[in-house]
Amino acid sequence: MSFAVGVLLLAVVTAMACALPGVFVVVRGQAMLVDAISHAILPGIVVGFALTGEMQSPALVVGAALAGLLVVLGTEAIARTGLITGDAPQGLVFPALFSAGVLMVSASFGDIHLDTHAVLVGDLNLVAFEQIEVAGREIGPKYLYVMLALLALNSVVIGVLYRRLVAATFDPEFARVAGLAPQRVGLALMFCVAMTVTGAFNAAGAILVVALVVVPAATARLVADRLPAMIAIALAVAGVGAIAGFGLAYAVDAPTSAGMAVFYGLLFAATLAARGGRRGRRTTGARRGERRPAARNLVGGS
Repeated sequence: MSFAVGVLLLAVVTAMACALPGVFVVVRGQAMLVDAISHAILPGIVVGFALTGEMQSPALVVGAALAGLLVVLGTEAIARTGLITGDAPQGLVFPALFSAGVLMVSASFGDIHLDTHAVLVGDLNLVAFEQIEVAGREIGPKYLYVMLALLALNSVVIGVLYRRLVAATFDPEFARVAGLAPQRVGLALMFCVAMTVTGAFNAAGAILVVALVVVPAATARLVADRLPAMIAIALAVAGVGAIAGFGLAYAVDAPTSAGMAVFYGLLFAATLAARGGRRGRRTTGARRGERRPAARNLVGGS
């Protein structure tokens, strides 16, 4: 497998792995929690490296995911006090964890190969250099198979918990009364998000990974009313955006993740503009007495 093809496949798989749980994150109104998680995983990565001495160890993924869950649990704990509301609890928790990670890298672990650029925007090309060889033949970047595993994990978890996730998202009180454990389901989703964000950290960094999780799902939300359709569209947007962003990045000699984020932003803006135009025409038609069909249910139906 050529290096360019490996990078392209890595970009596509990373984008799709992020977009899949991103649909539920957007629908649940927790998009900014992804930003908090993406920053908070840094100390988990550092601690994992301190324990194993290897940047490619699975312990880094687990440690970083646990650090990401600390944001979720800490935010919920502060919110339950009732003293601080809105998204302020997130603003209290994740800057402290991210700052601690930066200090640990700078002061105690200078041999960790992380710099500000890598932490913020990542480098897909760099992580694609480490190839897997089978019978003397390179079959793709090692990181590609890590992201494939995370994509499979997200697919299995969402597939198994789909109905519980839907209930916990749209009617948490019913889910609680029905014994569906909405809080545990939410934590399972956030653990998948934390694992995925951790896996995508080297490829997209702490900032651009938010675009990979949120923007394809938000774009799908503009054009779809049902969750299955949203998931399909988000995955399609993620894949197409990864390919287009890959081409854009190579054309201007920029990080691939940055090219992907730019394309996602442009696609979202175009979709929003088109959606606004259609809504304006529908409003005008309604004022003229036109009858419009009822909106389809978000979960299902026709």
